[in-house]
Amino acid sequence: MTRGSIPIGWIIAALIVAAFAGIGAYVATHPSSATTTAMQGYGYRGSHSVNAPQTGITADGSFTEPLIDQIKSMPKEELSSEEINAIMEMREEEKLARDVYLTLYDKWGLPIFQNIARSEQTHTDAVKALIEKYGLDDPVKDDSIGVFTDPKFTKLYNQLVADGSKSIEDALKVGATIEDLDIKDLQDWLAKVDNEDIKFAFCNLMKGSRNHLRAFTSQLERYGGTYEPQFISEAEYNAILSGSVERGLVDCQ
Repeated sequence: MTRGSIPIGWIIAALIVAAFAGIGAYVATHPSSATTTAMQGYGYRGSHSVNAPQTGITADGSFTEPLIDQIKSMPKEELSSEEINAIMEMREEEKLARDVYLTLYDKWGLPIFQNIARSEQTHTDAVKALIEKYGLDDPVKDDSIGVFTDPKFTKLYNQLVADGSKSIEDALKVGATIEDLDIKDLQDWLAKVDNEDIKFAFCNLMKGSRNHLRAFTSQLERYGGTYEPQFISEAEYNAILSGSVERGLVDCQ
């Protein structure tokens, strides 16, 4: 190197500093992007909506097409009345979660609600795959937000949205409550069904709900709030929180 030339190390250092400055400026002017990046580190992939393409990795770490394809490929078995009731119930219950989260996202703008809504879309689509497979009458006649065939879900939707509209902390508690209830209901139905495809579908829905419960309680703690389980036991709740994000498809073994 000749006298008066700039050392190459200085040039590299200057380029690194400039790069980080550019990133910092972008994050400062795009806070939602920074939040989304943080959520991606927790297993969430970008922003979602009701009509988002359901291909690839979902918010709960599973794969949309393999889940539904697996459900469709498993042998058909005779359905009991309990199994029909389970499918009908969970179709609208998963839609309920999606609808509440999208509504609360519109209210508060927190990416976690939009992100998890996409996962709930996958869940209700998975139950729909069971409905189509067995030629059942789909209870979701109108897929609009807040519209349900069973009036109990209409009432629950209105109550959850009202509770979640009070504050961000209340909204996150509503999210945790929905996942808490979802886990308990899925556990109850799994004790009553025998068909392997239904059990496979419900076990994967429950895995997603455990991931969602972890996410909502973690976010709630950042706002200084806490959640007390209302449907599952405190021991099970603590065990879920102590676990890591679950990825891929699972079975009931």
